[in-house]
Amino acid sequence: MRTALWVLPALFAGALLRVWMLRHFYEVTGDALIYGGIAKNLLLSGRYALTVGTGETYPTLIRLPGYPFFLATSFKLFGMENYASAAWVQIVLDLVGCLLLADFARRVAPVRLSRGAAHSTLWLAALCPFTAVYAANPLTEGPTLFVIALAMWCTAKFQERPGWPAALGFTFAVTYAALLRPDGALVALAFAPALIVTLIRRKESVRVPGGLVKMVAVCVLLAVTPFAAWTWRNWIMFRVIEPLAPRYATDPGESAQAGWISWVKTWTLDFVSTYEVYWNVPGDTLDISKLPARAFDSPEQYAETAALANDYNNSGESLTPEIDARFAKLAAERYTAHPLRSHVLLPVGRVVDMWLRPRVENLPIDLDWWVYKHHHVETRFSWFYAGLNAFYVLLGIAGLFLRPRMWQWMLAYMVLRSALLLTVEAPEARYTLECFPMLFVLGGISLYRLMNWVLLSVLNVKASEGRG
Repeated sequence: MRTALWVLPALFAGALLRVWMLRHFYEVTGDALIYGGIAKNLLLSGRYALTVGTGETYPTLIRLPGYPFFLATSFKLFGMENYASAAWVQIVLDLVGCLLLADFARRVAPVRLSRGAAHSTLWLAALCPFTAVYAANPLTEGPTLFVIALAMWCTAKFQERPGWPAALGFTFAVTYAALLRPDGALVALAFAPALIVTLIRRKESVRVPGGLVKMVAVCVLLAVTPFAAWTWRNWIMFRVIEPLAPRYATDPGESAQAGWISWVKTWTLDFVSTYEVYWNVPGDTLDISKLPARAFDSPEQYAETAALANDYNNSGESLTPEIDARFAKLAAERYTAHPLRSHVLLPVGRVVDMWLRPRVENLPIDLDWWVYKHHHVETRFSWFYAGLNAFYVLLGIAGLFLRPRMWQWMLAYMVLRSALLLTVEAPEARYTLECFPMLFVLGGISLYRLMNWVLLSVLNVKASEGRG
């Protein structure tokens, strides 16, 4: 009963936030339509395929099967193309994930802080608008956050009592994380070593029905099987070895636009460039006025870039091999002239942007949110979101200094993910969203520790005044 008194209000508040997000910011565009198109073809024709404007379908491997199968199940149960049903399921999963993170915090926090840390973690997770808005939209981020929470919880449970339930739960979580998105494999890389260390340290005392060797073998086999099937399908269909998904979401035979991407990496720094330039090519006009000053090193390079943009626009917004090769040549010149900027400063800057930028990409807010004279309310709200994001990050950093159990594995995931994001040419704040389950836990522990310190300080002051 006592537990319900602090769990239910947090869950109710979290549910209200997500339903409000669903009502105001729900949309089905871009990636959602790609995943939904595959899901629809799975149900109608049994083919893992996309449909073109003429109605013809063609097989594809640009997306892993985890989310298309999730949507296909929702469509089968609640109606074809009923994307809202998937969002409702994700809201439930997200709230369950909040509970898992709260119990995870209870398990890993110092004993004297365990209950309070669980409470704080639950409220931080339930009331976070950054994760709530993705739970309310048919995108992979919602289920991904849930399986990360499940993997963390199963890891802690396995450390306390190694056995089949925790091992199988962890296997399902990390496997499905990688089936949702290729970078989901980082969950296994970060947390599987924690299970291995547990087995090594406690191998004499651990007794598992069937034996440890059998448990490890079964878990590995279960984890590998779906990727083996996916790889085999791709080999049979396309004669390529692809166990995950292509880096640039291209089907065999399609151009990866390597020259264009290489050139973009020499100047892009924030989401504005991603939205206004990177996403427009190919298929839309390349407006050179949208490029920042750092895209040109000299007047001659500006003229060369302008000529290249003009040729691209006159080609019908088609990135031909010849134009792509010219972008590659221009990129090579810029890499050679400024290697430190291109290989270090800009990649680090993009990661910083993804960590600290106001997470308003799902909201109807202009890209130039910082220009106060253009929109007073939106600017103030964006700075509030930036401050809230910094609050979660700072609480998480403070939690690392408290070194709760498993802090090193949570840090490992965030470091691995940030290192992977150094290779991304088009920054988006949502790419760091997967680190928030760790921030919720670490932040919950540090927040409760801070509240305890403040309370004790106030009580000491009052006690001193009473004695005076």
